[in-house]
Amino acid sequence: MNLMGLFANDDNQRRFGAGEVVFRKGDRGDYMYVILEGEVDILIDGQSVRTLGPGEIIGEMALIDDAPRSADVVAKTECRLAPVDERRFLFLVHETPMFALHVLGIMAKRLRG
Repeated sequence: MNLMGLFANDDNQRRFGAGEVVFRKGDRGDYMYVILEGEVDILIDGQSVRTLGPGEIIGEMALIDDAPRSADVVAKTECRLAPVDERRFLFLVHETPMFALHVLGIMAKRLRG
């Protein structure tokens, strides 16, 4: 599934400068984000554990289990992100089963390392 194409014209895109915090561990998770441009670092205890780039998602777990953020996310480069709130996420899951399978596939891949 081409998430970048799905969200490329989103009116609510957010920009982050290099080094800017997207969210912190423990924050309430009101949004997941689709990375449209740039790269972000996922940090656990201040250490980068993964770098993600265009077409990937961050923050999806908080929309699924309503728990606080499990890691810090910091823009590694200038980034453009498309926020997806819970209402829109649930709509996409309901109306676009391939979106749901795509998100589940990403989560499974990350759990397997």
